[in-house]
Amino acid sequence: MKLIIQIPCLNEAATLPMTLAGMPEHIPGVDEIEILIVDDGSTDNTSAIARELGVQHIVRFTTNQGLARAFSAGIDTALKIGADIIVNTDADNQYPGDQIPRLLQPILDGRAEMVIGDRQVGTIGHFSPTKKILQKLGSWVVRKFSNTDVPDAPSGFRAFSRSAAMRLNIVSDFSYTLETIIQAGKNNIAVAHVPIETNQTTRQSRLFKSNGSYIRNSAATILRIYAMYEPLRVFFTIGAVVFSGGVLIGLRFLFYYLGGNGGGHIQSLVLAAVLMIIGFQTFMIGLLADLLGANRKLIEKLLFRVKDLQFAENPHGERSMHGVAARLIGPRELQK
Repeated sequence: MKLIIQIPCLNEAATLPMTLAGMPEHIPGVDEIEILIVDDGSTDNTSAIARELGVQHIVRFTTNQGLARAFSAGIDTALKIGADIIVNTDADNQYPGDQIPRLLQPILDGRAEMVIGDRQVGTIGHFSPTKKILQKLGSWVVRKFSNTDVPDAPSGFRAFSRSAAMRLNIVSDFSYTLETIIQAGKNNIAVAHVPIETNQTTRQSRLFKSNGSYIRNSAATILRIYAMYEPLRVFFTIGAVVFSGGVLIGLRFLFYYLGGNGGGHIQSLVLAAVLMIIGFQTFMIGLLADLLGANRKLIEKLLFRVKDLQFAENPHGERSMHGVAARLIGPRELQK
C-alpha cells in the first residue's frame, strides 16, 4: 500500500519546512509514504527547499496556473508513480500531519473512497463570524447538490483511493474542493468525513481576495458542475419558471379580453408569448444537454480506462499537464 502526500505550493519557502516536519513516517496499514510537491510557478526557492528537505517528487509549473490545475497535476503525477492512496494537504501548515492516519482510516477500512477532514469551522478562533457563516452556508449548498453529508466542503485536507482519484476530472479553474464533492456524489463515489484539528494560521488565504469574490466563484463552480451532471433538472426548472410566468401573464390578458378590455392590454399578450417561447426553448436545451450528458458519462468511463493504462507506467522527463508545460524535476536540475 503506497501513500502519496501531495502538497500544492505557491511561494511557500517560509512555511514548507514546518509542514514537512509534521509529515508521518509510518502509518499502520501503509507500506510506503512519499511526498509530492506541486510548485505552481513559485518565484521563491520553494522547489529547492523541498528537495533539500528530502521530498521525493516535485512537479513544477513555469507560471502560476491556479489551485485547481495544481491539484489536478498532483493527482495525475501521484497516480503515475503508483499511489494507492493520495492525501492532499496545504503547504501553510494549516493541517497537522499527525491527522493523516485519522483521515486514511475510512479508506483502509474499506468504508470510503474519498475522505474529507472536517475542521469544525465553528470552533476555529481566527475565522471571523462572517467567514464561519459563509463556510457553513456553502457546505450546506454543496450537500444539497451532491447528496453527501460533508460538513466542511471547502476543506482541502482530504484523501482519495486510487479508483476515486482516477474517476474525478476537474474542469474548474477556481478550486477543486467543491467540484470534487459534487462529482463524487453524482458518480456514486463513497464519501466520508472525519473531525480534525488545525494549527494556527501562518498567513492569509490566497484563494480569494474578498468574501464577495469567494461567493461569486464558488456559486459559479457549484452551478456549473451541478448543471453538467443534472442538466435536465436545471433547465427544466428554469424553463418551467419562465413558461409559468408567460402563462400567468396570458391569463391576465384573457381576463381583460373576456371583460371587453383586451385592446388595452396587448402588451401582456406579447410578453406572455415571448416568455412561453423562451420557456419552451429552455425545455429543449435541457433535453439536448441531457443527451450530451450521456456522452459525458461514456467519455468519463473512457478516461478512467485510459488513466488505468497510462498510470501503469513510470514517469520520466518532461510531460504535459492539462496542456500546460510542467516538469517532474530531479535534484541536479535544482542545482543549476
